[in-house]
Amino acid sequence: MTTMFASTTRKTPQNGKRRICFPITSRAYYGRSQLLLKKLQEHPGIELELMLGGSILLDKYSRHIADDIEAGGFTISTSLFNVIEGGNHVAMAKTACLTALEFTNGFHAADPDIVVICGDRFEQLAIAMAAAYLNKTIAHIEGGDVTGSIDESVRHAITKLAHIHFVTNDDAHRRVLAMGEDPKYVFTTGSLDVEVASQASAAITSDTVNGYGVGHEIDVTQPFVLVIQHPVTTEQQNRQHLEDTLRAVSALDMQAIWIWPNPDAGTGEMADSLRHFRENVPEAVRRMRFITDVPVNEFIALLKVAACLIGNSSAGIKECSYLGTPAVNIGGRQQGRLHADNVAHAGYDSDDILAAIRRQIAHGRYAPSNLYFRPDASQAMVDILAGSDLYTQKRFCDNANAGVTR
Repeated sequence: MTTMFASTTRKTPQNGKRRICFPITSRAYYGRSQLLLKKLQEHPGIELELMLGGSILLDKYSRHIADDIEAGGFTISTSLFNVIEGGNHVAMAKTACLTALEFTNGFHAADPDIVVICGDRFEQLAIAMAAAYLNKTIAHIEGGDVTGSIDESVRHAITKLAHIHFVTNDDAHRRVLAMGEDPKYVFTTGSLDVEVASQASAAITSDTVNGYGVGHEIDVTQPFVLVIQHPVTTEQQNRQHLEDTLRAVSALDMQAIWIWPNPDAGTGEMADSLRHFRENVPEAVRRMRFITDVPVNEFIALLKVAACLIGNSSAGIKECSYLGTPAVNIGGRQQGRLHADNVAHAGYDSDDILAAIRRQIAHGRYAPSNLYFRPDASQAMVDILAGSDLYTQKRFCDNANAGVTR
């Protein structure tokens, strides 16, 4: 076997420090990355640059987020307004184009040594492309996972642009090697989301929950479900699929906290449907509260006490696995993703969804799983980001046995 390794050059840190740029494009990314960000900021050999963009700068998704970030002790180096609203495929594609333009300017001005990219969001792909063309070393968190929707393609595309890979599990590690990445730069660190869940200790109160959003007041000392259903950009019936879930949750006749869908293509019709039911079919939503977003510690606190998480959020797969919270995963957004016993799957049918929810609630809490957990995930990433040799010219590594199951 002939292996071509990536050429490696050590960069001279600016001002004696390695400059690391961390683009944050949603409150969720900020929440799951807080431990990593704090350790990067405290490291004596690192200068941290936070760049904000995407939905995190839109009040309807992340109100006062800049204040929250600065209260956390961080300095925002720049905010790049790159979202074209509309909630459809054209707006999504144009937002990706504008993201590449805006972040190219940001990277050119900041001149970082490393750009850290999270996950599989479409705007993160545009950011990775801009960084790659500016010859920046890219570190990618959560490559190698398998999911549904366009996110599957985006995640793997970022892997091919990235130079350093932080994966959450052994299967993901194998897949990244199978894509021709240098084994010396692929690290199984576990999930930042789960590390945050393992350390969050805040409790949630009814007053706190009812201070967010609109709708029915929730008593968190009584059973309730949490619903998070985002659009699936490769499907055409997001409105109908959301209404199937809404009918199932309504028939459950239990308190429900519904987190607003994210800004992917399809969110416009889903949001319209939720508003229609909330305003015109009050009997369908009589025990529901609709919330745009909550800070990460309060979100984890909700997951800890919820009777079940319903929808298609990765939180059901990752955080809930560690917390033992029952989850009903609906449809194809998380299709094929590695999951623990706490996850039950349901198709886009209200009866199927309702039956799955009832089974999960009857089961109750599951034993915690360490499927996505590794101790000190954030510290492992910091050590690698601070100490690894950096390179920009990639070569395909023929890891011939990477895809073989032993």
